[in-house]
Amino acid sequence: MPNESVNDTIVDVLRTALGVDKDWVESTIEVPGDRKMGDLALPCFKLAKEKRKAPAQIAKEASDSLPQELPKGVDRIEAVGPYLNVFFDPKSQARDLLESILENGDRFGSSAVGSGKKVVLDFSSPNIAKPFGVGHLRSTVIGHSVANILNFQGYECIRINHFGDWGTQFGKLMVAYIEWGDEVDLEGNDPIQGLLQLYVKFHKLAEEDPSWDDRGREWFKKLEDGDEEALRLWTWFKEISLKEFDRIYTRLGVEFDSYSGEAFYNDKMVRVIQRLEEKNLLEESRGAKIVDLEEYGLTPVLIQRSDDATLYATRDLAAAYYRHDTYEFHKNLYFVASAQNDHFKQVFKVLELLGEPWAKDCEHVPFGLISFADGMMSTRRGKVVFLEDVLDQAVERVDKIISEKNPALNNRAEVAEQVGVGAIVFYDLTRRRIKDWTFDWDRILTFEGETGPYAMYSHARFRSILRKAKQRGLEPHTTIDEIQFDALDNDEAKSLLQALEEFPDQIRRAGEQYEPSLVTQSVLEVADKANKFYNAHHVLVDEEDISRTRLLLVHAVATVLKTGLTLLGVAAPEEM
Repeated sequence: MPNESVNDTIVDVLRTALGVDKDWVESTIEVPGDRKMGDLALPCFKLAKEKRKAPAQIAKEASDSLPQELPKGVDRIEAVGPYLNVFFDPKSQARDLLESILENGDRFGSSAVGSGKKVVLDFSSPNIAKPFGVGHLRSTVIGHSVANILNFQGYECIRINHFGDWGTQFGKLMVAYIEWGDEVDLEGNDPIQGLLQLYVKFHKLAEEDPSWDDRGREWFKKLEDGDEEALRLWTWFKEISLKEFDRIYTRLGVEFDSYSGEAFYNDKMVRVIQRLEEKNLLEESRGAKIVDLEEYGLTPVLIQRSDDATLYATRDLAAAYYRHDTYEFHKNLYFVASAQNDHFKQVFKVLELLGEPWAKDCEHVPFGLISFADGMMSTRRGKVVFLEDVLDQAVERVDKIISEKNPALNNRAEVAEQVGVGAIVFYDLTRRRIKDWTFDWDRILTFEGETGPYAMYSHARFRSILRKAKQRGLEPHTTIDEIQFDALDNDEAKSLLQALEEFPDQIRRAGEQYEPSLVTQSVLEVADKANKFYNAHHVLVDEEDISRTRLLLVHAVATVLKTGLTLLGVAAPEEM
C-alpha cells in the first residue's frame, strides 16, 4: 500500500466516481490475489441492486468519470469487468516503500493502533513437578509471538504464566518423596526426572492398591490446611520446577511478567462464589454447587465439589476478575489447546451471566496438537517427550549440517543453538494455529523451502552481501533522491518490492487474528523473492549508482527479515 496521504486521495477519487461515501470504499477496497490485476481493486457487486445496473457497467461508468489528472503515485485506474483496478506508478511506489524502510528501520510495519490498550496473554502454563513436555511448545511459542506482534502495534502486553501448582497430584508426590526420596537426586542436574520417577512409582502402586491414593489425598488436605511440612515440600518442588522451566524459556527467548499459578487464586475464589450466590446462579447437584448452562447448549459448570473443594472453572473465574481489576484489560487472551473449547465457553458464559460487560473481551485462542510418528523422537526419558530433548536434538543435527557446509564458522555453537531452536519455533508457526501437525525432522531442519533455517540463512546471506560491499567501499544509498530506479526496473525487483510492501499488512492481520503464521508466510515470501532477485541480477556491478541502489534493496530485505524473525521469537544470525 502507498503512504496514508495517497491512500486518502485514492479513496476520495473512487468515492466521487462511484457516488458512494468514504467508509464504503474503505471497507470494500482490497488487494487482488494476482497483482497483475492491479495494486488495489474495488469490486462493484454491492452497488448493483442500489443502482439497478450490472456491476461491470457501474465500474465502466465510474472509470469514464475519473479526472484526467490522477493522484500522485497512481499510474492508472481502469475498469476490468465488475472491478475498478488501481495501478500505482512503480517508481513512486518503490520510492515511498524504500523511504519508509529507511526511516523506520526495524520499526517498519509497526503501528500505534493499540496505544493505551492493555492485553493480557495467558500462555505456556506447564504443570509444576512434571516434565516441560513438547505438548506445551505450541502454547508457549504462539502466545509469545502474538505478544510480540501486538506489542509491535502499540499494545501493552502483560504475559502471564498460569502454571499448574495445585491439586491432589502434589499430595501424591509428597507421599512418594517421603517413601522413596533417598532413591532420587533432586539437587543434581536433572531434578525433574527425579520427580517424574517418584510420581510414576507412586501411580504403579496406586493402580494395585487404592489406599495409596487415599494417602495422597490426605497429604493434599494437609497442604490446603497449611501444614508446615506439606508447605515446605510443595514450595521446594515448585522452586525446582521453575528453575528448570526458566532454562527452557531462556533458550526460547520467552519472558513473563507474572508467574501467577493456580495456587495464587486460593484466597480469591470465595468472592466468585459469593457473586454467583448473589446472582442466584448456583444450584445444588448431588451435594455439589453448579451453574446450569443447559439452556445455552452447554453442560453445567462445576463450581464447588461436595467436599467444598473448588475446581478449574472456579479458579479461572477468579483469575479473570483479578486480571480485570489489576490490569483493566482491553483483551484477556487464553492460549490453550482446542480440546478446552467447551471449558472456556462455560467460563465466559458464566462471566456474562454475572453481568460483567468485559466478558466479551475474554477470548480463548485455540490451537491444534503436535504428534510424533513412531520412532521419530528418541528420548532417554521413556514415553515422555521432553521439550528440552527436542531442542537438544535439533541443535545437534544443525551443528552437524553447519560443520559440513561452513566448518570455518567462528561461533558455530552459538549459531547451531540459534538455528536449531529457531527451526522448531519457526516450523510450528508456519502451521495455521488451529491445525494439528506431525513432527518431521527432515522438513523442519532443511535449509530449503518453507523453513526457519531457510529464512535465517536468507537473512545471513543478505547481511553478508552488505558486509562485502562495505569492504569494497560501497554503502547503500541513504537518501531516496540518490536512487537509480532503472536498477530496479525488472520483474524480480518489482515482485520483491511487492512482498516488502505487504509486510505491514500481514503484521496487522496477524495481530487481528492472533495468527503468527501470517508473519511466517510474509517472511518466507520476502526471502524467496529476494533470493530470486539476487540470483537473476548482480548487486555489485561496475556502475556505482546501480550497486548502491540494489544494496539499498538488499538492506531493506535484511531489515524486514530480521524484524519478521524477531516478531516470531526466532533469532536472526548475521552469519551461518
